[in-house]
Amino acid sequence: MTRENQIATWLNNSLKNQEYTINPASSDASFRRYFRITSNNQSYILMDAPPDKENSKPFVDIANILFKAGLNVPKIHEADLKEGFLLLSDLGSKTYLGKLNHENASTLYKDACLALIKIQKNADTSSLKHYDDSLLMQELQLFPDWYLKFHKSYEMNDSEKNILNLTFDLLIKNIRSHTEVFVHRDFHSRNLMFCDGGHGKNPGILDFQDAVKGSIVYDLVSLFKDAYITWEEEQVIDWLIRYWELAKKNGFKVQEDFAEFYRDFEWMGVQRHLKVLGIFARLNYRDHKTNYLNDLPAVENYLRRACERYRELHPLLKMINKLSLI
Repeated sequence: MTRENQIATWLNNSLKNQEYTINPASSDASFRRYFRITSNNQSYILMDAPPDKENSKPFVDIANILFKAGLNVPKIHEADLKEGFLLLSDLGSKTYLGKLNHENASTLYKDACLALIKIQKNADTSSLKHYDDSLLMQELQLFPDWYLKFHKSYEMNDSEKNILNLTFDLLIKNIRSHTEVFVHRDFHSRNLMFCDGGHGKNPGILDFQDAVKGSIVYDLVSLFKDAYITWEEEQVIDWLIRYWELAKKNGFKVQEDFAEFYRDFEWMGVQRHLKVLGIFARLNYRDHKTNYLNDLPAVENYLRRACERYRELHPLLKMINKLSLI
């Protein structure tokens, strides 16, 4: 039986043989696919996650955690983990990425920060995997393994390997000192939904199944140093100060000096952007998702500008500048 036939059989059972229409909704960087289902004037989202390639249980578990914490996440109407099908409430088709502009950005990012504070304050982290040194290093290794090797066709010499290893150690040492909270891991404009017309409060939150317990600034990096939309640094700093003040008011242990908080944000960003460069290269060369190459320049620019600001990261900057000539 084809996957399409499996979908049809499962939907017929889940919707009790009511008539429905099915249309593609979106896809993502994994093997998951999403379809918009309309039946009896009700709209749903079908998540198709082939069980041999994707485990849907974390999505269900994290959705329940975030729902209990008061966040606007999809409600799970039906779940078949064995077959890899979930029938979810529909948060609409308007992403933050599609709606953001200079007039509404401050309002939408304020909503996102308020949601982030609510997650960090209320979401239960007891069942989450720890964003530990091993996972951070595993992610960093994507940079030499995929970005350098496949995208740049670059072979490091021993000195460069040493520089990269020392930089990785520096980043992880800094990250280890951060307050730890619930971390979405991809809290950005493609995974935040603009919700109006009865869909609920902004933002609707998607793609949270890889959540971990880790650095309080990680999701801020995803949000404000977004690979898919960029803002002037002065504006980002303003938004970040507003979050920092909110975090202190809510009793989070963050740096008392904003300059130190910003340094933590920047260094966490370097870790994330090294990882993202590797992931985008892997999506292209392994998974043939070529569109992600279009987003490399923004990430490269974030990485370069952060490394320019900190003397300890200048050896990495030298390597990045060399790569830009290739």
